[in-house]
Amino acid sequence: MPRYLVERSFPQGLGLPQNAEGAQVCINVVGENAQEGVTWVHSYFTPDRTKSFCIYDGPNPDSIRKAAQRTKLPVDKITEVRVLDPYFFRVD
Repeated sequence: MPRYLVERSFPQGLGLPQNAEGAQVCINVVGENAQEGVTWVHSYFTPDRTKSFCIYDGPNPDSIRKAAQRTKLPVDKITEVRVLDPYFFRVD
C-alpha cells in the first residue's frame, strides 16, 4: 500500500483536547478513514499547532482527500513518500 505525507494547516491552531473527548475525535477519524481504505499512521505538529505533517497509508491521494472531507480536516498537500532510515545502510 502506498504511503503519503499529508500537510495540513490550522490557522487558529489545532484545538484537540488531551482527554477522553480528544481520544473520541481520533477514534472517529480512524473509523471514517477506514471507509475510504485509508490508515492514519501518525502525525507531527509544529510547536504552535498550526501545521501538521501526517503519515497515511492508502490506495491513492484521492482516497485520502475523500477521507479528509469525511472528517472535515484540511489538506494542503499530499506527497507519496518512501521510508529511508539509517538502518537501511547496515553492512554485515
